[in-house]
Amino acid sequence: MGSNKKEALIFTSMMCFCMVVFMSFYNVIIANGLNSRLLTDVAVGLLPALAVALFCDIVVVGRIAKGLAFKIVKPSAPQIRKVLTISCFMVCGMVILMSLYGTLAHFGFGDNFFRHYFSILGLNFICALPLQLLVAGPLTRFLFSRMFPVRTAAPGV
Repeated sequence: MGSNKKEALIFTSMMCFCMVVFMSFYNVIIANGLNSRLLTDVAVGLLPALAVALFCDIVVVGRIAKGLAFKIVKPSAPQIRKVLTISCFMVCGMVILMSLYGTLAHFGFGDNFFRHYFSILGLNFICALPLQLLVAGPLTRFLFSRMFPVRTAAPGV
């Protein structure tokens, strides 16, 4: 979303922030349960995870996801089909990379790395896809459309 690079960066940042916050809570609750340190644990990991997510989104996943989506969806397709296709590819790519980040950050590259990684990957995908399609995506698009309303040309201009 966004009609220029600045708006696209703002939209991407808003989406990443929303997903990272929700997914951080989800992963901390899975790892530690609901306890008195929940907010502290989420806050400690939030900025590094957000930095990694933004980098992955902008440099790697966003380009690949949009490229794949536009090979599948025709330019004449309804906007909702384009949005959903891009969102699904984005979730797949980001879950793969962010689960890798989380596994390395919390378990390192030890004997049980692949067991931890694939377990976290599955759990994150189960949460991230509906979160993106039903909560974070619509919420971010709503807020973004309020911040940057679509401008129409004045009659006679």
